[in-house]
Amino acid sequence: MICIIDYGAGNLRSVAKAVARLGYRAMVTARPSEVLSASVVILPGVGAAGDTMRSLEALGMVDPIRWVIGEGRPFLGICLGLQVLLTSSEEGGGQECLDVLPGRVRKLPQGIKVPHMGWNQVRQMSPHPLFEGIPDGANFYFVHSYYADPDDRSIVAGETDYGIAFPSVIIKGNMVATQFHPEKSGDWGLRMYDNFLKFVGGGSWR
Repeated sequence: MICIIDYGAGNLRSVAKAVARLGYRAMVTARPSEVLSASVVILPGVGAAGDTMRSLEALGMVDPIRWVIGEGRPFLGICLGLQVLLTSSEEGGGQECLDVLPGRVRKLPQGIKVPHMGWNQVRQMSPHPLFEGIPDGANFYFVHSYYADPDDRSIVAGETDYGIAFPSVIIKGNMVATQFHPEKSGDWGLRMYDNFLKFVGGGSWR
């Protein structure tokens, strides 16, 4: 079962529609028990880190998310769903996050337009099934003011330039996270969803 976590994120339905368009069955849920029993978990994200963490805590989702990632179950974090995986964020004067990945979420540098909104290239840093059929430098859609800065640079599978070079794809085992929104990124975004679900399930989630 593919579970998409519902904590009030505004792009939730577009993620569900993208997965369904590829022919996969997914459940949108706010129940920790369903996340714990899921074979694949997707955490979408828009908004602020503080609001997101408060919502996840109120729903009792913090420990289930940590548990499924710790068990090595397939997990996909999108945009803010990537950022909250780190230890903490500078947003809102400082916010503790899930601390799944040691590191900090930092504000994009001064002197550029923030938020970073629109299409930008993703430079593939290492080969991975997630990128199958997707050309290096393909464009994806971004909307964010902060970026992930993990302590372990070996998990950075994709980078994007906007004022600085920041991680736009992070992969560690069966955990994948993107700073961009694949569901808003046209054919390449759909291909990335399909690659992820094929990679983790051999296509068995259809």
